[in-house]
Order: sequence, then C-alpha cells, then structure tokens
Amino acid sequence: MLNIMIVDDSRIITRSLTKIFDNMRFNVVGIASNGQDAVAMYKELEPDLVTMDITMPIMDGLESLQKIREFDKKSRVVMITSHGEERLVMDAISFGAKGYILKPITPLKVKQALQKSCPHINDAIEENYLAMTLAY
Repeated sequence: MLNIMIVDDSRIITRSLTKIFDNMRFNVVGIASNGQDAVAMYKELEPDLVTMDITMPIMDGLESLQKIREFDKKSRVVMITSHGEERLVMDAISFGAKGYILKPITPLKVKQALQKSCPHINDAIEENYLAMTLAY
C-alpha cells in the first residue's frame, strides 16, 4: 500500500485528494497546511509520496520541497499547481519534484501523476484506479 502525505492550505483540495486516494485504496498518513509543517511531518512519517501545493503560507511548496529533498534524496513529491504557475513548476522539477498535477484535480490527473512518480507500482495504481472507476 502506498503511504501518501497531502500538503495544501485548501481544505477543498485536501478533501478531494483524500477521497481520491481512499477510493484508490492508498493510505493518507498525514495532511499539512503549510510547508513548515510538511517538512516536520515528512521527517516523522517518511511517506512514499507527497502531494504539495506550490503557494502556501509560512513556507511555500518550493522551499518545503528543497528541505524534504535535503533530508531524503529519494523522496517523491508531486506538486499541485494552478494555471499561470508554469515557471514555478519548472523550478520545482529542477529542485527534484517528480511531477505535477494541474488544478482542477481529477482522479485521472492523480492517476497519471502517480504513474509518473511511482512507476515501480504502476500495476497497483492501474488496478486501484480501475476498481475506483467501477465503483462509481
């Protein structure tokens, strides 16, 4: 099972992602609303994957990504972004992000980002996504 940490200051986004991951049978192990909390939580939980908003209070997603990568070079972080933040996404990729999801978030976009960032479990991602879509 994939352990996932969600980092976003929007409750709508965290609820949407949690529902998608739950329906895909992945485990949400933590939710942080800013980059500073995300770094501390990552060090404690060491999740398999992090979804991270770029624009957040206290510490933004780029700085948080850099601190997580300093702690764990093998970390898998997928950035969450809005239209108009393309330059920030490119910065995030250069800092070690494994991909991005463009808002609005959909199960298909999440599946595609998981497949890119966690190719070692593509079969489980595909199977869990298929099970989720059949349940609707």
